[in-house]
Amino acid sequence: MVATAMVVPAVAMASPAHKKGSSHEAELEARLKKLEQEVTDLRDALKTAHADTTQAAATPVAVAAVSQDAAAAHAEAIAATQTAQAADAKAADAERKIAALTDATPKLGFHSGNSTVSLSGYVKLLASSARYSGGDVPTNTLGRDLYLPQSVPVFNPASPTSPTRVTDFSAKQTRFWVDANTKVGNHALKAYIEFDFQAAPGTPMALGQGTQRTTNAYDLAMRRAFIQFDRWTFGQDFTNFENVAVLPESTDYVGGIDGLIFIRQPMVRYALPLQKDLKLIMAVENPETASSTSGSAALIENGEDHAPDATARLEYTGKFGFLDLATLWRQLRIDNAKGGAAHITDSRLGWGVSASGKLFLNESHSSDLRFQATYGEGIGRYMGLNFSPDAVLQSNGLLASVRNLGIYGAGHIALNSQWRVNVIGSYQRVSYADGLDRSAEGIGAYNREAWSAAGNLFYSPVTNVDLGVEYRHGNRELVNTLNGHVDRLDFAAKYSF
Repeated sequence: MVATAMVVPAVAMASPAHKKGSSHEAELEARLKKLEQEVTDLRDALKTAHADTTQAAATPVAVAAVSQDAAAAHAEAIAATQTAQAADAKAADAERKIAALTDATPKLGFHSGNSTVSLSGYVKLLASSARYSGGDVPTNTLGRDLYLPQSVPVFNPASPTSPTRVTDFSAKQTRFWVDANTKVGNHALKAYIEFDFQAAPGTPMALGQGTQRTTNAYDLAMRRAFIQFDRWTFGQDFTNFENVAVLPESTDYVGGIDGLIFIRQPMVRYALPLQKDLKLIMAVENPETASSTSGSAALIENGEDHAPDATARLEYTGKFGFLDLATLWRQLRIDNAKGGAAHITDSRLGWGVSASGKLFLNESHSSDLRFQATYGEGIGRYMGLNFSPDAVLQSNGLLASVRNLGIYGAGHIALNSQWRVNVIGSYQRVSYADGLDRSAEGIGAYNREAWSAAGNLFYSPVTNVDLGVEYRHGNRELVNTLNGHVDRLDFAAKYSF
């Protein structure tokens, strides 16, 4: 604008000269254009300067914002670095603890050639106090060591007895086993032997058995001994007619034996996977007919069987637990091997079906429900430690049928990682053929019914140590309706290794 004010008077003063000659006019026009261009350039420069001034005014704000973002990013980077360092420290500490535990944990078993051999088991003390309503149970008998319904004395008004109370301490249930595993190419080969001091029937003191008065020494007895080769099992194990996983946690040797299947015997067994969660297990097992003669409830092992007992079990497993359906088929046979008219021989079919299972109550599988229901004919020796005979030999030399119904259930409830509660109920009912004499001369003294209910509390102060206390009420009834009951309080301490 200043330049324009200076240029205009100059142009006005130069007008006469412009009229005098075109050259001078052309020169002035050129100078005017040049000045106008300079004014235009000056205006552009002013605009640019104004824009730069506006941008310069805004720059401190932008710079401040960028600085704040950078500061925040730096703080986050520092925090992330500290978190990473803490995680690394925890990981290192965990690794040190794992290494310490690994070093402190004893290595399982030892190697012998291509086999890995391990020794495991437990030491158990059982202290019990029992009150019998119907009289006394002889000392050093199986009924004093564990709850055995057929050993519960019944009260007979014809020869009345007083209730008795007994207290026993025993370590007979201490158990150990040897496990050997061998890899032979793509095959799995296993040998297993298990012993305890409870299973032996007892030996007279003169032959080495101790007494409660002095040494309390007891015989070592084989419980199980078998070979497994892939899907095959050869040897002595629990019958395939049962699944021992449904047995309750108890201070007792079995716990709730009344209506439970419980047998160990030699067998040949084969496991066939049908689907991912479904398996069929078949076995032929040692036969033995346990009969009684009308007029005497004593059990007789005949040893005259021809065909093995056949069992099959279908097992379905899942996240919920497992379900089993089992069947048993057997021949019952007696033969006294006498000559002429005194020769007695007879046989009949025995059969049984059983459904059992375990249902988990929580995701950790620490609590569950266990059950078993069994029915059949001629299965007496399989139920309740042979509570009833398989069949009754009549005076005419024929075998009469005996049917058994067994029901069992238990709840295993974990209160926390150390405390747990078990509630157990078991029942068995025996039905004899209608034609049998129910009097004392017939089957009047035979077992007809047994049931028990129990509850216990277990505490594990450290790993592998279990302390338990249990109360049980059991009842036994005969065909002639005489009955007796027992109230038993147990304490058990067990260390598993």
